[in-house]
Amino acid sequence: MTKGPDPIHQFEVVRLINISIGRLDVSFTNVSLFMMLTVIISTIFLLMTSRSRGIVPTRMQSISEIAYEFIASTLRKSTGIQGMHFFPFVFSLFIFILVANCIGLIPYCYTVTSQITITFVLAVLVMLTVIFYGFFRHRTRFFRIFVPSDVPIFILPLITTIEVISFLSRPISLSIRLFANMLAGHITLKVFAGFIVSLVSLGPLGIGSAILPLIMTIAITALEFLVAFLQAYVFTVLTCMYLNDAIHLDH
Repeated sequence: MTKGPDPIHQFEVVRLINISIGRLDVSFTNVSLFMMLTVIISTIFLLMTSRSRGIVPTRMQSISEIAYEFIASTLRKSTGIQGMHFFPFVFSLFIFILVANCIGLIPYCYTVTSQITITFVLAVLVMLTVIFYGFFRHRTRFFRIFVPSDVPIFILPLITTIEVISFLSRPISLSIRLFANMLAGHITLKVFAGFIVSLVSLGPLGIGSAILPLIMTIAITALEFLVAFLQAYVFTVLTCMYLNDAIHLDH
């Protein structure tokens, strides 16, 4: 959460280093910085907590092992053993989104998952993986994903059209769900934090009145940590479900 005059200011994209290639603007921004920090922090944490590989794990090693088994179990239940070769991809998505969400809750830090561009790219990456693997595994039979079994022939064109629209809307719904939840939560948090500052500036009476917004801010912050995990988990579960479509056409 960055400081600003209004709740929307915290989502402003700021150029830190101006870089242009012809007419293409590839400037290094605050979004780029915090994406880089997310990857670095995630990598360092996983390397530090897994390098000992003790039979009796330390507390930090236990966190990595729990996260590993949690995602592995989620992927296994959704796709079966055949889907486990997607584990590095799914685990990386979960860790990146979770760490990015949590970093955004630190004062003066930026929430990269509050940018629809970032969440949409992640969603498109998931769907491209589904499409390429689906065609690699099933060839043209992959189109059967749009033709449900046991559907009467006279309504098949309508059902197929609905299935195609549903499939194409997946990256939109997947990205908006994550983006909207992070955006709304941070705006709410910033509004209540703004109430505290405004009331405290009024003097002793204002300080007493600021207790309620302070309690609400603390409660919303705790809720946002839960939302940070849940949104990473929901994104991961939906990714597993979509991958299952590419692995098992007749599920």
